[in-house]
Amino acid sequence: MRCDSEGDMLDYKDSHAAVFADAERSNRQNNSDNRDERSAPGGWTIILVLAGVTCCLGSAVPAGYNIGVLNNAAHLVGAFCNESIKERYDINVSKSALKIVWSSVVSIFLIGGAAGSFLSSWIADRYGRKGALCVGNIFGIIGAGMFFLILKLNSIEILLAGRFFVGLSGGFATSVVPMYMSEIAPLRLRGAVGVICQLGITCGVFLGQIAGLNTVLGTQSSWHYMLGAFIPLCIYALILTSIILPESPKYLYIIREQKQKALDELSRIRKMDMMLLEVEISNLQQEIEKKTTAEPWTIKRILSDPSLKLSMFLVCMIQFGQQMSGINVVFYYSNSIFIDAGLGITGAQYATLGTGAANIGMALASVPVMLSLNRRGVLLSSIYLCLGCLIVLCTSILLIRLSSHMPVICTIAVLAYVIFYGIGLGPIPYFIGSELFDVGPRPIAMALGSVCNWGGNFIVGMTFPIVESVIGPYTFLIFAGFLLLLGQIVRIYLPETRGRNTIDVAASISQGFNSRPNSIRNA
Repeated sequence: MRCDSEGDMLDYKDSHAAVFADAERSNRQNNSDNRDERSAPGGWTIILVLAGVTCCLGSAVPAGYNIGVLNNAAHLVGAFCNESIKERYDINVSKSALKIVWSSVVSIFLIGGAAGSFLSSWIADRYGRKGALCVGNIFGIIGAGMFFLILKLNSIEILLAGRFFVGLSGGFATSVVPMYMSEIAPLRLRGAVGVICQLGITCGVFLGQIAGLNTVLGTQSSWHYMLGAFIPLCIYALILTSIILPESPKYLYIIREQKQKALDELSRIRKMDMMLLEVEISNLQQEIEKKTTAEPWTIKRILSDPSLKLSMFLVCMIQFGQQMSGINVVFYYSNSIFIDAGLGITGAQYATLGTGAANIGMALASVPVMLSLNRRGVLLSSIYLCLGCLIVLCTSILLIRLSSHMPVICTIAVLAYVIFYGIGLGPIPYFIGSELFDVGPRPIAMALGSVCNWGGNFIVGMTFPIVESVIGPYTFLIFAGFLLLLGQIVRIYLPETRGRNTIDVAASISQGFNSRPNSIRNA
């Protein structure tokens, strides 16, 4: 480079010195984050594993089960609704009216999920994370008990009430489980335990699909038992959670200010002497020093706080975007795609189960991925790969009658979509809020994010049949557009959270939409 004056030369040197200084600061920060993560105390202990298994089996699996259980047995439940209304009210239900009834059976579960998510934040702060988990289990038990009475009482109202209660239970699961597990896990295992909710939901959907087969419980005499078959899991979780599992040390230390009890629980979870937990205790003290006791955290305060504006937007958009990716629609379409591929009705049912198994496999694979790779990079890769699969799927469905290869391409696109979704877009939205917010506003923030997730699910479920009847496979391009928007938001605004203290993460996006957490200066 040619410099025409001494001033130019000085400016040139100064600018390069600034660049090198920024790069050096970035490297020191990254190295510091990596050291903090590697040196963080604690690993897998019996109590942490037990907590993960209990939350997965007792809260997340029932939530997923109730999502997937109606798929294969829809005709049985629909026939009961028709006959019950005719017998009790002497009304001949038309096909259009029966569709409305069926939509109510499906959608009331989603309404319950949104209501449960909203309620869970208040319960989690007032009665603790354990208390909120127990309340969610109780809702699940009540709902399952109602299902067992459906045929005896011949009541469609009991069916709707049961679906609402299991929806409440599911809302508690998606909001409280990621928060509880992230608060009791050591820093270096936070990503691994964050996958537990998604893993449980995918396993539950798969089990629900199996239970709905006519060779299992999907028969005219046993479908009501099929709906409530998850009840032993809720009972098991309720007993273990209330008696054995620890309360969140962060909740006890920061929210309740019961410091000695919090430290005792922390020592029990980590299975370490208190002297070895200095760093973690120091982090707890930093968070409690930030706590302002003058005004409690409320929805109004969180939404009006400028420093939380971007983090709240990210949590809600990522949760909403997960559902607007069209994952449930892809599962819905998979059966017809597999039939067109020549697998037959029975073969298509088992191929659909295969997609569920692939989803479980990817949820398991995401555990080591979350431990070793950055959240932001994995989420971006998952979003863009899913976007590509949706475009291929739309194109191949449009051309499915023109070439014998198109059904095969459709099948591959569905399986690839499920795999790419399961590695990032599936698990990360459920726990990313626990890594963006401090303990104080965390329950409400995660509850609002969960409401957006259930709301997105409701919107897709209610509008897809109408939109698909008008524009057909082009519907998938709408979902692709949402993914493109979500990818841009994540790329610009989402900071990397792996191995970083929530205080540092929150500070990096405290300037709202003026924050640029991924620029060189703030890397």
